[in-house]
Amino acid sequence: MSKGLVLIAEDDAGIRTVLARALVRQGFEVRTTGTASGLWRWIEEGRGEVAITDVRLPDEDALDLLPRIRRLRPDLPVIVMSAQSTLLTAVRAAEHGAFEYLPKPFDIATLVAVVERSLARRREQAPPQRPPEFEEQQLPIIGRSAAMQEIYRTIARLVGTDLTVLIFGESGTGKELVARALHDFGRRRKGPFVAVNMAAIPRELIESELFGHEKGAFTGASARRIGRFEQADGGTLFLDEIGDMPLEAQTRLLRVLQQGEFLPVGGQRPIRTNVRIVAASHRDLRAMASQGLFREDLFYRLNVVPLRLPPLRERTEDIPALVHHFFLKGVEEGLPIKTLTPEAMARLKAHSWPGNVRELENLVRRLAVLCREDVVDEAVIEAELRQSAPATRREEAAATLEEAVERWLEGYFGTLGETLPPPGLYHRVLREVERPLLARVLRATGGNQLRAADILGVNRNTLRKKLRDLEIQPGRAS
Repeated sequence: MSKGLVLIAEDDAGIRTVLARALVRQGFEVRTTGTASGLWRWIEEGRGEVAITDVRLPDEDALDLLPRIRRLRPDLPVIVMSAQSTLLTAVRAAEHGAFEYLPKPFDIATLVAVVERSLARRREQAPPQRPPEFEEQQLPIIGRSAAMQEIYRTIARLVGTDLTVLIFGESGTGKELVARALHDFGRRRKGPFVAVNMAAIPRELIESELFGHEKGAFTGASARRIGRFEQADGGTLFLDEIGDMPLEAQTRLLRVLQQGEFLPVGGQRPIRTNVRIVAASHRDLRAMASQGLFREDLFYRLNVVPLRLPPLRERTEDIPALVHHFFLKGVEEGLPIKTLTPEAMARLKAHSWPGNVRELENLVRRLAVLCREDVVDEAVIEAELRQSAPATRREEAAATLEEAVERWLEGYFGTLGETLPPPGLYHRVLREVERPLLARVLRATGGNQLRAADILGVNRNTLRKKLRDLEIQPGRAS
């Protein structure tokens, strides 16, 4: 018995055949076409339980067809495929009512799983919220790598919600850009976007900065001042480097998130707050919570939707597009346009980029200002990278693991002052080493657990247990 009829619209005959065979093997009935008009004809006739379509069809853009499908067959899930793997494509697909968006190339098993899920949820699926349309040149995030595709898909799912998002990522990966994208494409876009860098505020001023203060609340408070929560009313409050917030301020923030209201410093009447919270940190907040350096209950209140931004070294295929983008930004500021030789671009891809996208942008701007040649070769890139590498970073790179752990422990005990660490320090330190070790080996083996277990010198079942305990997903690690 057939699981259901799947309609496929794909211009490439080879891809049509591969998709059809995979779905037929799973028990589906399949019809294929190479045009939007063919797909629309079947939909008008009431055929199909799920539709799969490429965005680029010879007679019509499938994203323009989606609204008509939604009006005629609102219960029909539509899965959109595209080789134009940008944030705009993902958001437009969600905007026009697609059940799911899959960037090409994708795994056939993933597609089959999405088809199964779309049929299972057909009657339960609520109509997606519609984010605003944005032109390509207004997009805040650059990159079409597989790592960025996951970010785009997550943003596309979140723009129609008010869920709290916690963004993890190294410094310079673009955490504020993602926070702004969530706001600008979301339903609070008409409200204010207020960003606060917690690491830049003196400890004694954090509560006043966030919640405001009344006149006379403390020495120097000569007038009432509204805080960031009040400024962001109706919009989004972005709390950057939340891991640097003192514990006492964390307690007040948790109370605000739980109760939906706050008291200004020196105030008597609580003020209701209506903001969406997006927080970010380059630190491991889960580890900090286990060490008593961050409130565990606040971590779970913020960690509703975790979003990890990949460092630039994990998406080096995006470097050419980023370089082009930064050169064009320089042209807008009156700087000359430059191009790179293939060897120069290869050298950029081989760099480790400890400063991530921000470091790359700074280098491109230096090239635009200081390089006399219009075509930049590998020797110039090599000289710039060597000159910009801090001596301390080179020393750290040469340090042994034992020395690195010793430095970390000195810093950790230094933050505690005279206080002793919570019990269980031995296992917490081992866990800190195990997690990056296992994740890195899995990345090196492409997610192959058997090879990873062999490299690590552990039994495969032991590795699987450790992955479960450490909450490492092999597919994402690879």
